[in-house]
Amino acid sequence: MRTTLTAAIAGLIIGCASQLIAQQPAAPRPVPTSAWAPKPAKPPGYTSPQKPWVKLSDLKARHKGELTWRELVVDDGRLTAEYFSAAPGDRVSPRFHPDTRQWFAVVEGEVRVEIEGQAAIVATRGSLINIPRQTIYSVETIGTRPSLRFVVNVARAKTLFPHDGAAPSPVAGSTWQPVTINRTPARYDEFNQPHLNIHEAAAKNEKYSGGRFVRDDKSEMLVLYGHEKNLPPLDPSDKGHFHAESAEFWLVFAGKIRYAFEGQEPFIASEGDVAYVPANTWHATRYTGPDPSCRLSITEYVGNALLLEKK
Repeated sequence: MRTTLTAAIAGLIIGCASQLIAQQPAAPRPVPTSAWAPKPAKPPGYTSPQKPWVKLSDLKARHKGELTWRELVVDDGRLTAEYFSAAPGDRVSPRFHPDTRQWFAVVEGEVRVEIEGQAAIVATRGSLINIPRQTIYSVETIGTRPSLRFVVNVARAKTLFPHDGAAPSPVAGSTWQPVTINRTPARYDEFNQPHLNIHEAAAKNEKYSGGRFVRDDKSEMLVLYGHEKNLPPLDPSDKGHFHAESAEFWLVFAGKIRYAFEGQEPFIASEGDVAYVPANTWHATRYTGPDPSCRLSITEYVGNALLLEKK
C-alpha cells in the first residue's frame, strides 16, 4: 500500500512538473526589423591608449630585455585590458575584486592559478581563466620561461587584499585601511567557467567553434574559433556591422584574423595582437589563412545589438 501511494505521489509530481514546463512561454526569437539608426557622418575616432591595431611584436620590442613588464592597451572608461609579462617564479599574491569579475588569457608560458573553491589550475597557451567577483585568487608563473597574460576587467576596478599580514605596497594618493566585508564569492554558471583551453577543446571536437566564456552585467566575451575555408569568399565591399553604443575589441588568440574598419585600411592581425573599434563604426572581421584561427570578442554590453546595412 505504501509503495503504491509513493508511486502515485511521484506520478502526480512528475505530471505537475511536466504541465508547468509545458506552460512555460517559449524563448522569444529575434525579429528582423527595419529601423533608422543615427550614424555619425565621421567615425568617432580613437582616444589614447586605444588604437585600431596593437601588435604584440611592437610591445615585445619596446620591452626587449625585460622579463617582467606590463602595458595598458585598452582603457575606454568602461573596460580595461592590459598585458602582463612575468618572470618564472613571479607571483600575484592572493587578492579579490569586491564588485567586478576579472578574466585573463594566457598568450605565452605557464601559470598556476588558485581560485577560491576550485582545484588549482595549470594554465598554458590558449587558456582562459575566469575569476568571479569577491573570489580570492592568486597566480604564479611556473616553468622556465616568462608568462604573458592578457587581463581584462571593468575600468577603475578596485582590488582588495586579505588582511593576513602586512599592508600591501603603498599606492600613490591612498592609504591601506583595515576593513571588514561581508563577502560572498560569486558562483560559476553556464556562461562562466573557471578554465578553458581552446586548443584542447578543438582537439576534442573537430567542429569546435567557441562560445561565451564571460557573461555578466558589466561585460561579455565570446570565443570565436574557425577556419577561412568554411567561410564564403571574401567580399571587400562588405562593411560588416556596427554597434550603436558599445565599443568592441579583440585579442587574436590563434592564427590570423582580417579586420576591416571604417576609416582604416584593412589589416591582418596575428596571434597576440589586439584590435579595437569604437561604437558607431563599421567593422568586418573574418578568419584568414590555412590554419585555424581564434579571436576573443570583448564588448561593454551583454548581448549588445549589432546593426547591419539595409539592403
